[in-house]
Amino acid sequence: MAYTPRLKQEYKDKVVSALTEEFGYNNVMQVPKLKKIVISKGVGAAVADKKLVDHAVEELTKISGQKAVATVSKKDIATFKLRKGMPIGARVTLRGERMYEFLDRLVTSALPRVRDFNGIKATGFDGRGNYTLGVTEQIIFPEIDIDKVNSISGMDISFVTSAETDKEAKSLLTELGLPFQKN
Repeated sequence: MAYTPRLKQEYKDKVVSALTEEFGYNNVMQVPKLKKIVISKGVGAAVADKKLVDHAVEELTKISGQKAVATVSKKDIATFKLRKGMPIGARVTLRGERMYEFLDRLVTSALPRVRDFNGIKATGFDGRGNYTLGVTEQIIFPEIDIDKVNSISGMDISFVTSAETDKEAKSLLTELGLPFQKN
């Protein structure tokens, strides 16, 4: 028997029926689903030291369980001493099983480790059913060894859904376990 992530099974068993009940979908295919999770990290100091991008790629690879890639600048910006094609960050896109595994680890072990945590803000929706969450410290993830961290830096985690509206997307992400703040 093949392995199925816990959250994927929960989506099939509980989330689909809960969202169908809430929004009155006629077909199971109308129910919004999580398409992908993109984790990105900008490294502004990489202009001076190229090794910082390698560290960022290594950290994102550990956090996500999938090889991260370095992102490069698209244009020259003289005031930042930036040239087109220079590596300035790292990114990884998760889909399928790894996406559900990462979301499970984020909700159950990483977010509770944030200092003074009382839920994530619901202001990160873009109007098209996608949500972006900013994390200020990479050390909240248990995969990162605090002793080997060069500098504490943050990252952006984007949840891309097939939802038409922000309300549907928020309901989907709430059902999947993201702890949004109470108003």
